[in-house]
Amino acid sequence: MNNYSALFQAEGEEIIKLGQSISEEDFTHLLKTIEKNTNNVFLTGCGTSAMAARKATHTLNVVGISAFYLNPSDAVHGGLGQVKKGDTVIFISKGGSTKELTSFDQNVKEKQAKIVAITENVDSVLAKNADLVVKVKVEKELDEFNMLATTSTLAVISLFDVIATILMKDENFTKRAFLLNHPSGKVGQRLAKDVRND
Repeated sequence: MNNYSALFQAEGEEIIKLGQSISEEDFTHLLKTIEKNTNNVFLTGCGTSAMAARKATHTLNVVGISAFYLNPSDAVHGGLGQVKKGDTVIFISKGGSTKELTSFDQNVKEKQAKIVAITENVDSVLAKNADLVVKVKVEKELDEFNMLATTSTLAVISLFDVIATILMKDENFTKRAFLLNHPSGKVGQRLAKDVRND
């Protein structure tokens, strides 16, 4: 096996381990929180966690969930006006104590929105202030220093990919509904063809 194949395999193995180690109770609680929320869902994070939050937001949108990315720097300059009572705000932070996020989690709590922390540190600031904590931890990042947010970022994205896939089944999400949300690109073309042939 060449070096890059080994890296692909290592990352894949970490995702498999996550599926085996993640708390079933916490996973189910997160799934039901998103599924039953009749208000908005916001996802926020910094750095690579922001990228994971944006990807998760898009995936949830595709399957019909009213999800929005909340930019931390905008949030503390008025953007928190979007967050209302009964909303769910999902904080994504590997360490759980990112200052840009801890600077407004109390504001979210005062607004009576539900706080979810996706983190590997269940003793972190965000975790302690959250209504629900979902621990997402990998044993090793891909780089030799074990510091570059690679596998850990993919793990968070995988979490929401799995949630979105389950939601599609639970909500009887049809190809026609999929097409309404995603009419363009190769996916839209395939869906349009399948809907016509149904």
